[in-house]
Amino acid sequence: MTETGVTRVAVYLDFDNIVISRYDQVNGRNSFQRDRAKNPADHAERFDRATVDVGAIIDFASSFGTLVLTRAYADWSAEINAAYRDQLVGRAVDLVQLFPAAAYGKNGADIRLAVDAVEDMFRLPDLTHVVIVAGDSDYIALAQRCKRLGRYVVAIGVAGSSSRSLAAACDEFVTYDALPGVPVFEPAATDESAPKHRKRSAKAAKEPDPQAAATALLTRALQIGLEKDDVEWLHNSAVKAQMKRMDPSFSEKSLGYKSFSDFLRSRPEVELDESSTTRMVRLKDSSG
Repeated sequence: MTETGVTRVAVYLDFDNIVISRYDQVNGRNSFQRDRAKNPADHAERFDRATVDVGAIIDFASSFGTLVLTRAYADWSAEINAAYRDQLVGRAVDLVQLFPAAAYGKNGADIRLAVDAVEDMFRLPDLTHVVIVAGDSDYIALAQRCKRLGRYVVAIGVAGSSSRSLAAACDEFVTYDALPGVPVFEPAATDESAPKHRKRSAKAAKEPDPQAAATALLTRALQIGLEKDDVEWLHNSAVKAQMKRMDPSFSEKSLGYKSFSDFLRSRPEVELDESSTTRMVRLKDSSG
């Protein structure tokens, strides 16, 4: 193993997963399959709007340590993937060629990626971090396996199409949308009928509010920490660490805050003591 403190990172991109998920996020559910079935040239603007910033992904992965290997899995003969080849090769990404199975049109990226990742962990015992760029629940078993083998597992997926179970299986989960440098997109209008749109809106209204969910997560983390340590105040870094352990997908930046302290200041349920360089936080007394 490497000396203490040295981190070495392996990155695995299920490229079809991230490209298709981003396209559907920007242009509407299932729009990728519909547009690809037609003449792609007729939808060039839609494809451009949904372009994935590969550099943002790789730069974020490099924040965990030295990138030992980076692989991207896809059918590189497909026009939409081929457009990324120069960008990927320029960032020293190995392109793994996959061919779609005729019966299903799937390329089996999840199986090949998982096999390679496990093999790499035994071949390169000094790997400390594994970054999986995909939101598919098929990668849950891989994430669990990597953790059992002592690696810190990070997953990057597109908001709205990533499995919460995968997020829970990782040490850290980050949405592509929250990566530094990724532009905020404006959802495109859909061409579906109004009744279907209203049905989808009604369903969306039942989904949990991210801000309310974050407040509940914060409150629970504080209650756990305060009771466990029998103290009145907790370090804000300890609180965030507990929140990430409870929900690896938590990110204050994805909620619109520049820092965790900004997030805490926005919550009326807590008090933040900033009288010293060490910021402390506690729950407000609701009895008074």
